Amino acid sequence: MIVNRAYVPPELVDDGNQDTWPWSVPCVKELIGGGVTFDAPITFLVGENGSGKSTLVEAIAEAYGLDGRGGRAGRKYGNDRPSSELGSALHLDLTSAGTRMMTGPRTKKKGYFLRAETAFGLMETVWGLPGYWDENTSEMSHGEGFLTVFEAMFRQPGLYVMDEPEAALSFASCLRLVALMHRLGRSGAQVICATHSPILASTPGARVLEVGEHGIAPVQWDELLLVDHWRRYMSDPEAYLRHLVPRDERH
Repeated sequence: MIVNRAYVPPELVDDGNQDTWPWSVPCVKELIGGGVTFDAPITFLVGENGSGKSTLVEAIAEAYGLDGRGGRAGRKYGNDRPSSELGSALHLDLTSAGTRMMTGPRTKKKGYFLRAETAFGLMETVWGLPGYWDENTSEMSHGEGFLTVFEAMFRQPGLYVMDEPEAALSFASCLRLVALMHRLGRSGAQVICATHSPILASTPGARVLEVGEHGIAPVQWDELLLVDHWRRYMSDPEAYLRHLVPRDERH
């Protein structure tokens, strides 16, 4: 593992600012002082849109020195983009391996931030460059491109941060990513991933943190609201559709 804890020192946030974004978001507010602890090589942040999970993973990536638009450690994709307010304030408690990476030469820092919103632009920009992948991902489907990135960049012990990587993946491709993350976790690497996917969140040995109005709380996979909704919908779509689409418009 690389990171034990992420937190914001209270002195970096004025009391008057705690009611403004991003500090007003419950999961972000919980970072002030105590923060969030990572006690497993793979951690998933799960929550509804707007819960703050993407804001959190982006800030973790920035605090580690990864570009907030995505990319690998030691390189910048968007040099003109400053760190977010949260990313600038966030502190990381590192493991001994993490400390060696952060204090050693830039080339020794290993990691990657995959941000679904900007991944395709990044992939078109960096393919073929030293340290990336040789294949032209613009000639592939989005899912194939994502898998090419995963296989090429997620290999060594380091910090791998992802924001909704399932956006381009099929069911089978999600399973391939599960296997890859499991291998990474056993290799000494660390994965922190924001997701809506019950498949990814089921990765063996992963810690799942549910993000919402309550802040951040650990939860078992089979107790996730996300998992419960998918189970109910797959077993009885009508229970949901009847509230959304008039019966006479479903044919």
